[in-house]
Amino acid sequence: MAETAVLSTGSAVAPSHRRRTWVPYALLLPGLLWLVVFFVLPMLTLGSQSLQEGNVDDGYAFTGNVAIYAEALGRYWPQMLRSLLYAGVATLLTLLLGYPLAYFIAQKAGRWKNIVLVLVIAPFFTSFLIRTLAWRTILSDDWFVTQWARKLGVTDLLQWVGLTANDSLLSSKFAVIMGLTYNFLPFMILPLYASLERLDPRLLEAAGDLYASPRETFRRVTWPLSLPGVVAGTLLTFIPAAGDFINARLLGNTQTTMIGSVIDSQFLRVLDYPLAAALSFILLIVIVTMVAMYVRRAGTEELL
Repeated sequence: MAETAVLSTGSAVAPSHRRRTWVPYALLLPGLLWLVVFFVLPMLTLGSQSLQEGNVDDGYAFTGNVAIYAEALGRYWPQMLRSLLYAGVATLLTLLLGYPLAYFIAQKAGRWKNIVLVLVIAPFFTSFLIRTLAWRTILSDDWFVTQWARKLGVTDLLQWVGLTANDSLLSSKFAVIMGLTYNFLPFMILPLYASLERLDPRLLEAAGDLYASPRETFRRVTWPLSLPGVVAGTLLTFIPAAGDFINARLLGNTQTTMIGSVIDSQFLRVLDYPLAAALSFILLIVIVTMVAMYVRRAGTEELL
């Protein structure tokens, strides 16, 4: 009887154990299939396309032309560097602007928290293109923003630091960076809010009880505990900003062209598909390398 009970128990447990083993993998399967179909396969296709030679009229053939990468980087490295610089500055600005707002929403907004959060995500209710076009009006010469900037000497300061070429704000580096900062600011605020909202107020009270100044409390308690949000926010902001081309096209000039504009032009106007694909791959490799270095520097545990 005992042996029968053991065998019966064993046979009952084994299927349940096997079920627990494959269930997590089954739950991952839809996401993995999505990544394979809409990311891996397009990347393989793009990589193959970058190694082809030919033209639109006669068609393209795979030749393994790796020299296209050196040609692409040699011709368009200024636009690549400019894109990374603009994205980096915009990311820093979104962090400086978004951190105080996220802290206020998480710790001080009280019953107004949900309303402020709605205001943060409200720009997403309109098109990215419309939001960028609105900045053409805001920064136009006949709008009060530019007029007051001239009166206060802001335009002179921007010319001195090289962000504008004259006393206009539109069609300049300044306009492109402001457009990037505005459009991607919610991507910084929301991860920061999620991180700061989990901050235990008792930790701040304990720091005060130990005679820590507000500055020391922020440096030793608030900032370290909010690093997961900082890392996530900077990644969500920098990556799309580096590949953006709408802001550079609508708010900039020929001297502010970003690599996204070059890729768009090569694909849709010049129809040089191998060159466009090579530029896309170079941008991908550069961003992945920078992100890997950044995450390693910040600590991968900060993403958990």
